Amino acid sequence: MKRNEGRLALSVAAQVLAALLSIATRLPAQQVTPAQGAKQEVPDNPLAPAGPVQPIPYSHKKHLTLGLECQNCHTNPEPGILMTFPATSKCMQCHATIAKDQPAIQILTEYDKSHQPVPWVRVYTVLPGVRWTHRKHLDAGIACEACHGQVRQMDVMAEVTSVTSMGGCLSCHASMDARTPGARNICVTCHTFPDPSVRGSTR
Repeated sequence: MKRNEGRLALSVAAQVLAALLSIATRLPAQQVTPAQGAKQEVPDNPLAPAGPVQPIPYSHKKHLTLGLECQNCHTNPEPGILMTFPATSKCMQCHATIAKDQPAIQILTEYDKSHQPVPWVRVYTVLPGVRWTHRKHLDAGIACEACHGQVRQMDVMAEVTSVTSMGGCLSCHASMDARTPGARNICVTCHTFPDPSVRGSTR
């Protein structure tokens, strides 16, 4: 009998601790994160495509609500063109214990055990002939939402903005031109002429 009471008390204590930790991890993120109010600078994608089918279903909305931020999972290594996808080991820091019985997490665990990256499908692709880098935009203080829309509200990541179109770039650069040095709204900002070796990149 005493053993059962001890287990019950331990279970209740663990649940209370988990709830307090959950609240504690969310409060600082809500207090210090300016991106929550960041606005989209480029026009919506008029086609409103559905997001690509991913190897593992992933909700940005769920993870950002829990207090994660873009830079927790997406880094910008040299030369600064692309944002990376997180290594499976990063995901497993939480999912070794959280939701580990869910089918999607079991798939993630298999990728991690085999030391294979998850083959995520990129949502945004820069057109060939465009010279573009995340680094310059990050250094200029451009929030992720300015180009990618309200990712915090997305259960499925989709190309909701026209950021990879020339019109999307021109629209944003026109509004930033007077405020941000280097955001000149002229051809050579994004294009090198003539340079047939420029292939384009992905965002």
